[in-house]
Amino acid sequence: MAKGLGTITKIIGLVLAVIGVGFAVWGYQLSSSVGSQVTQAVTGADTDKVMTYYIFGAVSFVVGIYLLRKN
Repeated sequence: MAKGLGTITKIIGLVLAVIGVGFAVWGYQLSSSVGSQVTQAVTGADTDKVMTYYIFGAVSFVVGIYLLRKN
């Protein structure tokens, strides 16, 4: 039974890692939108939405890799 739980954990880890990469790419694409570029030009910083995607992507990726590497 413990072996099955480990497999499920690894699948969840893989899914989280893929979702994390997806959100990071989505945030990168969003950062090159016209509205985001105007905000960057005025304030010098990325929009909150872009930063949210970056942070969520990074956290998901790290947790996913941790679950994949966990015994």
